[in-house]
Amino acid sequence: MKGSLVIVSFFILGALAGLFNLIPCDFTHGRWSYYALAALMFFVGFSIGNDSKTLKNFRSLNPRIVLLPLVTVLGTLAGSALVSLLLSHRTLTDCLAVGSGFGYYSLSSIFITEYKGAELGTIALLSNIAREIITLLFAPLLVKYFGRLAPISAGGATTMDTTLPIIARFSGQNFVIVSIFHGFVVDLSVPFLVVLFCSI
Repeated sequence: MKGSLVIVSFFILGALAGLFNLIPCDFTHGRWSYYALAALMFFVGFSIGNDSKTLKNFRSLNPRIVLLPLVTVLGTLAGSALVSLLLSHRTLTDCLAVGSGFGYYSLSSIFITEYKGAELGTIALLSNIAREIITLLFAPLLVKYFGRLAPISAGGATTMDTTLPIIARFSGQNFVIVSIFHGFVVDLSVPFLVVLFCSI
C-alpha cells in the first residue's frame, strides 16, 4: 500500500511540475521516455533472468495453473472491450491498449504515450495504478467472495512484486509461486499486446 501511495505522489508531483512549467520543454519533448523505457526493459529482463530459484519453482506448478494468466488476459481484454462501448470518444483499440497494461503502469503508459499521445498515456497510468491499489485494498474481500485465486487475477502483472505480500497474506503461502508465475507471464505479454493494439 505504501509503495502505491509513493507512486501516486510522484505522479501528482510530475503533473504539477508540468502544469507550472518547472521542467524544461526540451526535456519533456525529447527521447528521454524512450531511454527510460529501454532501461526499464533491461532491468526487468535482468531481474527475471538472474532469479534462478523462481524459474526452477515454476516446474513444480500444477499444469492447470498455466490457464490463470490466460484467463486474466482474456478477462481484462473482454472488460476493456465492454468499456469501449460506453466511451464513444475512445476507439476499441484505445481501450484494449489501456487494458493491456495489466497493472504495469510504468511500462504500458510510456508505450502508449509514445504511440498515442500523452492524454491516453495518462489514462493508462491512472487505470493501471488503480488496478494495483484495488488489489492491495480489497484482497481480503476478493478472497472471501471469489476465492484465493481472485486477488492474483485482479493484480495482473503486479502479482510477482508489489501485490505479492498482500496475496501471500490473504490467499496463503501456497499461492506465492502461483502468484509469481502469473505475474511473470502477464508481465511478458504487456509490451507485445500494448504495441499490437496501439499499432492497429
